[in-house]
Amino acid sequence: MFQALADPNRRQMVQRLCEGPASVSELAAPLAMTLSAVVQHLAVLEGSGLVRTQKIGRVRTCQLDTQALRAAERDRKSTRLNSSHGKLS
Repeated sequence: MFQALADPNRRQMVQRLCEGPASVSELAAPLAMTLSAVVQHLAVLEGSGLVRTQKIGRVRTCQLDTQALRAAERDRKSTRLNSSHGKLS
């Protein structure tokens, strides 16, 4: 999951999805890349479990899986806490 968030473009997409669902075109608008590249980035986010997509007609809508994001945040905090005590989990 953290590997999926390593890319700044994917982090920007996740940040936008924190505001609510968006179409692929809406996610692509502020990014300097092709729609095809955006779809590839979304596939990585979807594969990590952070994003879910649904196609209705011709529009693919994306939304954040907030449970997965909360789990990632808990893991990050746990790793930081353990490393501050000399342990790395």
